Amino acid sequence: MRYQGREVDEGRVRLVMESALTARDRVGVQDFVLLENYNSEATFIENLRRRFRENLIYTYIGSVLVSVNPYKELEIYSKQQMERYRGVSFYEISPHIYAISDNTYRAMRTERRDQCILISGESGAGKTEASKKILLYYAVTCPTNDHMVTLGDRLLQSNPVLEAFGNAKTLRNDNSSRFGKYMDIQFDFKGATMGGHILNYLLEKSRVVHQNHGERNFHIFYQLLEGGDNDLLNTLNLERNPHSYHYLVKGNCPRVSSISDKNNWKVVRKALDVIGFTIEEVQKLLNIIASVLHLGNTLFGEGEEGETYVTTETQLSNVATLLGVDGSALREALTHKKLTAKGEEMISPLNFEQAVSARDALAKAVYGRTFNWLVEKINQSLALKAEINHSRKDTSVIGLLDIYGFEVLQCNSFEQFCINYCNEKLQQLFIELTLRSEQEEYEMEGIAWETVQYFDNKIICDLIEEKHKGIISILDEECLRPGETCDISFLEKLEDTVGGHPHFITHKLANGKTRRAMSREEFRLLHYAGEVNYNVNGFLDKNNDLLNRNLKEVMCQSENQILSHCFRREEVIDQKRPEMAASQFKNSLMKLMEILMSKEPSYVRCIKPNDSKQPGRFDEVLVRHQVKYLGLMENLRVRRAGFAYRRRFEAFLQRYKPLCPETWPNWNGKLADGVSALVNHLGYKTEEYKLGRSKIFIRFPKTLFTTEDALEAKKPEIAVTLQKSWRGYREKAKYQRIRHAVIVIQSGWRGMKARRRAKTRREAAQLIRRFIKGFIYRHEDYCAENDYFLDHVRYSFLKNLRKNLPKNVLDKSWPTPSTLLFEASEHLQRLHMRNMVIKYCRRVQPEWKKQMMQKVVASEIFKDQKGCYPHSVGRLFLDSRLEREQISLKVLQTLGSEKVQYGVSVIKYDRRGFKPRPRQLLLTNTFAVLVDRTKIKQKMDYAALRGISVSSLCDGMVVLHMPCEDNKQKVDVVLHCTHVIEMVTKLAMMASKTNYVNISPGSIRFAVSRTKEGIIDFIRGSELKVAKGKRGHLLVTAPQISIT
Repeated sequence: MRYQGREVDEGRVRLVMESALTARDRVGVQDFVLLENYNSEATFIENLRRRFRENLIYTYIGSVLVSVNPYKELEIYSKQQMERYRGVSFYEISPHIYAISDNTYRAMRTERRDQCILISGESGAGKTEASKKILLYYAVTCPTNDHMVTLGDRLLQSNPVLEAFGNAKTLRNDNSSRFGKYMDIQFDFKGATMGGHILNYLLEKSRVVHQNHGERNFHIFYQLLEGGDNDLLNTLNLERNPHSYHYLVKGNCPRVSSISDKNNWKVVRKALDVIGFTIEEVQKLLNIIASVLHLGNTLFGEGEEGETYVTTETQLSNVATLLGVDGSALREALTHKKLTAKGEEMISPLNFEQAVSARDALAKAVYGRTFNWLVEKINQSLALKAEINHSRKDTSVIGLLDIYGFEVLQCNSFEQFCINYCNEKLQQLFIELTLRSEQEEYEMEGIAWETVQYFDNKIICDLIEEKHKGIISILDEECLRPGETCDISFLEKLEDTVGGHPHFITHKLANGKTRRAMSREEFRLLHYAGEVNYNVNGFLDKNNDLLNRNLKEVMCQSENQILSHCFRREEVIDQKRPEMAASQFKNSLMKLMEILMSKEPSYVRCIKPNDSKQPGRFDEVLVRHQVKYLGLMENLRVRRAGFAYRRRFEAFLQRYKPLCPETWPNWNGKLADGVSALVNHLGYKTEEYKLGRSKIFIRFPKTLFTTEDALEAKKPEIAVTLQKSWRGYREKAKYQRIRHAVIVIQSGWRGMKARRRAKTRREAAQLIRRFIKGFIYRHEDYCAENDYFLDHVRYSFLKNLRKNLPKNVLDKSWPTPSTLLFEASEHLQRLHMRNMVIKYCRRVQPEWKKQMMQKVVASEIFKDQKGCYPHSVGRLFLDSRLEREQISLKVLQTLGSEKVQYGVSVIKYDRRGFKPRPRQLLLTNTFAVLVDRTKIKQKMDYAALRGISVSSLCDGMVVLHMPCEDNKQKVDVVLHCTHVIEMVTKLAMMASKTNYVNISPGSIRFAVSRTKEGIIDFIRGSELKVAKGKRGHLLVTAPQISIT
């Protein structure tokens, strides 16, 4: 019985399915069981169309999930969606692949019984994508640890590897699985993945050597050529162009716009690493893939006597090298066969057709067995590790069956026969398990089981698989019969043996109308899903699927470890003929049926809406075809044979109780009595429902829809009642909470205030006592009696000091400290002043620092000695009093590398006669020059400068004392400068002669010549005058400058 999950959560039932019924006219019903006209195929398909149009690609048939491929990305597979479906009952929210995944997982954990999910559908219907979504759901939602994360990655990465080696582009699907896959996922008792195992069925090996027009070989060949790097291709002797290989061009479709072989190659290589393939194993595997391509290019010629020989020795050599076999032995095995008669071995040459068949048989055998080895290798990586010790009782299994759906092609051959036989068996299992599940549920609920009429396809299964009489037995017998056998003889034997079977028709046995639709090489089987014509051409060869014995011997000697594992020596030694392909498939299918019968199944039926892979397009004819072949209508009829709708009492009562006064708002009695009262009030007729032990069964969807519509009409009234009751309850509760809170706050606040007041008084009294005691002992050393008082004094002083600290270095104010803190106050004052000075100095810019240094030097020289010094203090010293353009270019060239550091206009007075002459005084780093326009009149080295004399009055006279060695050499220089303080300061600093500046109060003596002196007399006057005075002296009248 399917696990329905917990439908009551914390006293409320969460149901979404029924609420969606109100939108059924637009989006259809989400469970086909609820269709009123469930026998109508048109109604079924219309419901599918409505949901597909609204991007609702999932629909239930009871517990079966029907999925329609949207051919576009839908935002319904995120991690948030996974969490939405995790742990939720199967019917609580809308249909989804995650719902069936989660329901299966919880059933496995709760019932401790193995589960399986059967995914079927046509090629291109989305089976592989569905299995990926299920695997991804388990990888994300199941408990994990480091080992389980690695295992989950391997489970997911096994998909791209198997797709590369087992999938191909067909006319119907660009990524069609050409093999059946059953995967077991093993879980421990905690529900965490702990292992996996894969079984593969009926790989379409014939695709290796032949493809229909518009189809491709297996993906791995194109991925290797497109994505492999040049070094790898050179190692394998391959060209990048797929047109170069016969096995890749038969379908005339080597490249597909929707497939990126280059990107897929990267995915496959990464997946191989994740799964655990070694570099050596990957190289051996690629050697085999490349050898198949070279084998396809191995050609034969025919001699005059009919003998066959290899014409492409290079290709044969490449094949032998890649397979690790002897080239001459391989050549011999491809052109000759070994026969054993009466204990003697004979070598017989092959004709041209036989050699080509032997080559193709070898290619198919090598690829098919390598694929089996690949699956085996993946199983080893997914197997339980030895260190993880679990008994079988501790583990549970969920199986995933991704297998080909019913196939009806233009020309149906041996592969379609096996595929459709498989689907017959699955349909038989499906109907049997569905009926059994229904019958178990009815018996558990105590409801009488009504016999269900359905088509039992056992008669078709027996026709195919019955011993000695079935089609497979006849096919095997014809393959083993000595003498000339062919496909037509097989058809004739079928006519003789099963010709009278109602589900078997041939051209010979058919009536006139049917004969026109069949060829003479076909037989028709009437399957559960419809009629299919099978062409017998190739049946015997494909069923034999045998390699020549000598080819097996060559392969057994291969140095390639993969091939030596695939081709055992026992095959050559054992004289017993191996099983035929059809019998092998039948036996593996029987084992699969046993596996599925031992598990609780769930079903996913995949449908493709159109053949052109266009999103939004719904091809009704194609969909009807698939609905028929998937047996969906048969499934629906079985599910609807009894009751269309069933729900547990608590869920039904919780949802519809507003419709009955007795059950609204709450029912306090037994659930069964409440449901009975509800349905009686709703007017259900006896034939419309039955009450089981824990569920109500409703026969007709119309009854449910009427109930749902009544609920929708009732909802506004319910909403008003609920709003009114809730608002009253909310306001009353709010008032009670506020009133209680006010009382609590008031009492708490009053108590706190009283305690705080008492505490404050207590602390105040203690503080006053300590303060008085400290004042008494204030002159004693620091002790317990005066520590508080002294600390208070310090604290008060520091607090006052903080508010009244001087703000700049010129502010000399400082709070008066008490006697106890006098020493500390002085120390703090010094620290504070030092700190302010440091901060002030850090803020001074370089140019202001230079200015200050010059002002300091000027102060040292002139302060309290020169009358015009106070007037100059507030004025900035300039870098130069002459603009660059005012200095002659010729003078600058004469100075050369010496740069003018300062320039000023001066008046020079001759030593004899004191005639004034305008000049420019230019100061460099090493000397000073007097310039008359473009000519340097006098150069004065700083080293030779004996002194600088100025008066103490407010005049601009300066005397530069120079040494006088002879009469020819120029001696002292008498200058007048408007900026005398600035000029003298800069000259003294550049010449490093600050101590050589002489300030005379009355007169200045200067050398006129080596033997004669001149005198400059200074007097005070109203304005500045310079003139020749008595006795040949220079008289300078200096004005008085007032300083404000």
